[in-house]
Amino acid sequence: MNTGRFNPELRKTIIVVFTCVVAIIYVIRLFSLQVLNSDYKIFADSNAFLKRTLYPARGIMYDRNGELLVFNQPSYDLMVVFKETQPFDTLDLCRILKIDMDYFKKRQKDIKNRDLNPGYSPYTPQVFVTQLGFEEYGLFQESFYKFPGFYTLNRTIRDYKYPNAAHVLGYIAEVDKNDIAKDDYYVRGDYIGKTGIENSYEKYLRGEKGVEILLRDSKGRIKGKYDNGKSDEAPIPGKNLKLSIDIELQAYGEELMRNKLGSIIMIEPSTGEILCMVSSPTYDPSILVGREFANGYNVLVNDPYKPLLNRAVAGIYPPGSTFKAANGLVFLQEGIIQPSTSFTCNHGFTANGGKPACHGHPSPLSLIPAVATSCNSYFCWGYKWMLENRKKYKSFQEAMDVWKDHMVGQGFGYKLGVDLQGEQRGMIPNSRYYDDHYKSNWNAFTVISNAIGQGEVSATPLQICNLAASIANKGFFYTPHVVKEISNTPLDTIYTKKHYTSIDPVNYEPIIEGMRGAVTGGTCRVAYTPDIAICGKTGTAENAGKDHSVFMGFAPMEAPKVAIFVYVENGGWGASYGVPIGRLMILKYLEREIPQSDKDLENRMKNAVILRNAL
Repeated sequence: MNTGRFNPELRKTIIVVFTCVVAIIYVIRLFSLQVLNSDYKIFADSNAFLKRTLYPARGIMYDRNGELLVFNQPSYDLMVVFKETQPFDTLDLCRILKIDMDYFKKRQKDIKNRDLNPGYSPYTPQVFVTQLGFEEYGLFQESFYKFPGFYTLNRTIRDYKYPNAAHVLGYIAEVDKNDIAKDDYYVRGDYIGKTGIENSYEKYLRGEKGVEILLRDSKGRIKGKYDNGKSDEAPIPGKNLKLSIDIELQAYGEELMRNKLGSIIMIEPSTGEILCMVSSPTYDPSILVGREFANGYNVLVNDPYKPLLNRAVAGIYPPGSTFKAANGLVFLQEGIIQPSTSFTCNHGFTANGGKPACHGHPSPLSLIPAVATSCNSYFCWGYKWMLENRKKYKSFQEAMDVWKDHMVGQGFGYKLGVDLQGEQRGMIPNSRYYDDHYKSNWNAFTVISNAIGQGEVSATPLQICNLAASIANKGFFYTPHVVKEISNTPLDTIYTKKHYTSIDPVNYEPIIEGMRGAVTGGTCRVAYTPDIAICGKTGTAENAGKDHSVFMGFAPMEAPKVAIFVYVENGGWGASYGVPIGRLMILKYLEREIPQSDKDLENRMKNAVILRNAL
């Protein structure tokens, strides 16, 4: 036996195993490079192809009458593929783009920072400068051969026919990393709706991106379309929107609210469509467009009067005496009072030394004149009777919660679900709220201010306008909304479904009669016009400074076409600003023209200055 010689079979086995191991390593490496690691594929593809994103035209917007509101203008982004750049005159490029060298260096650094720009690759196009103007675009096109790796991409930017409805329309801005993380549709340099309709209907407005695949030679020069464009995908434009807003009415409301803080909302009761939504102070939406966006935004965000805040849906206010209508409905529904039930006033609710006071009117009085004259005492007595009724409720707590549930049923205390972001819910307290604050040691006098829309009660202008709409409809409302139609897409059924309150229709009759009496001979006499049967309710909401002027109403009394709410901060009595502005807005919508007899009133409201140094 020869043990000194190497076994041929063993040597053959070792060679075979070694060869197999090497082959496996190569296969694994190739699989990793070509399948698992996208950089290799991107590099290979980038040598032969250039994929350009084709951006869709964003959907445009019209008002309810077909008037164009928001459209698109051509814009251009400067793109860069860093792997294709070669030494070039950076000062010359900065001169063309009207940027300085510090900005140039910062853009390079930010683009390559994967924390700021997830998914960055030097082989793929990156946005270097957005929204070039026509001058910069023209200059670059003349000299683009000097800047290898840079090219322009056609985009669009928003433009506006009217300087109105900024809070409704909203604005678009460049996506941030949170937007990109939430939706893989977006990449750095894309734009997204940030507020208003631009935000809430973003997925309808944005459309779908396309792609263009271009063929390149070995030096990276474009030689034409790959496969004659057969692999290209055309972008799909965004859907157009028809709004419920009447732009002429909207502009008129903004003019009346100039130099004032507050809001006007008008709703069509039969549909829930918002006819106008004024938040004052407002701004021209065109200042948040293009490369001057940052400057315009800084001016608005630093303004102490907060013009970016949509007070119509996000302003939280005491509803004041407009809330008496809601309380009257609860008292009737619960059988606490009948329309004929009378209470004594004598200039104020003074039982057990309590307040609030009241202005002069006949006493005692029943429900209808109490609504017409906005009697504080009547609704305080009704509230007290309800909370102390031990034949119907076991405790204050039970009575309070029944009251609260009726208010929620009328649209208070929770968001209504308007198709705009930023809506607030307001506040309708329940028994637990008072138990927590007063350790169960509370009674009707502790909470009596709720009877007249003060105390802990608060609401948004939208909610109070919705109350007017539900009264006009005698017991139901539609979720308020600002979009009337989406091209080829039906509205969500939430906006076409009736929401019934907890109040029987018969109980609305005396409230409506009282609101009509307020206009014909009560606190809303300024709103009276012989041609339109307006129903209204004033409010003077208490405030640490000057009180707020408030008006709620609808018209005509039979077959109502419009519900309205006006809130003028620090305007004083409801009849000082709320009622006159409400009258003018109703006339504008129903008659389209302000009669000559109202011109003095119109000029007085337009020229009144409550907010100093407003935008």
